[in-house]
Amino acid sequence: MHTTLRSASREVVIGHDQPFCLIGERINPTGRRIFQEQLRAGDLSAIERDVAAQVAGGATMLDVNMGVPLTDEPALLANAIKLVQSLTDLPICIDSSVVEALEAGLAAYEGRALVNSVTAEDERMELILPLVKRYDAAVIALPNDEFEIPMEADRRLELVGHIVDVATGRYGIAIEDILIDPLAMPIGADTTVVATTLETISRIRAEFGLNMCLGASNVSFGMPGRHTLGATFLPMAMSHGLTSAIMDTRSEQIVQGVKAADLLLGNDEWGMNWIAAHRAREASSSASSG
Repeated sequence: MHTTLRSASREVVIGHDQPFCLIGERINPTGRRIFQEQLRAGDLSAIERDVAAQVAGGATMLDVNMGVPLTDEPALLANAIKLVQSLTDLPICIDSSVVEALEAGLAAYEGRALVNSVTAEDERMELILPLVKRYDAAVIALPNDEFEIPMEADRRLELVGHIVDVATGRYGIAIEDILIDPLAMPIGADTTVVATTLETISRIRAEFGLNMCLGASNVSFGMPGRHTLGATFLPMAMSHGLTSAIMDTRSEQIVQGVKAADLLLGNDEWGMNWIAAHRAREASSSASSG
């Protein structure tokens, strides 16, 4: 099952037989006070630096979120998307909890976007899935509803089934354009949560064959050694069926872990991506030392 995303000039295919899709998370003002102040003042220059750093780190796509209080989020998101598309040809994941902002972003985007995100709540699906269909996008869906974020894999699978039924049956969205977020929770709060996430990933792949995407940094939140945890968790999740993640591609340790897993899982034909990345690092090291 392949999910195809596009910019104006580049195509990215997400699938269980494809290289892992690294979605750069950095263009997001959450927890970044100075960035928020800049955006309120209409200064988008930090976006240029974030794009450059994530592309250099090996991002396959870029997540763009402009959720800043006391701003016109729809206009801000549309402007940010236009700016990002002027800087890179990587496809974009349009990220907002505000329906009007999602629509503005989709209208501004050149290509086939990924929408982040919708939940299993019927009201949210009723608002967001028609936009996904109208703009021929794909969507990340979270298996939680208005009552809970389920801590058991069984309930998450029930909600995945509900999302798939509604999205395909009521709104005519192709099943390959539904990516499920299997819900990565902080390991620091409960050391059993990753086992539940991995079980959820395995069962979604076995029962639905869907592609999946999660927020990789959620797992290590509040813990020391976050890069090491991320570089260990993502290959584990990939071996269970995870096909993409929203992550900080500035972390060489995590990106290398993902690339190594691609090679070892058979999704890097002849090891060409691994060899090319190794040569690029050697060339960069030689240039720095010289």
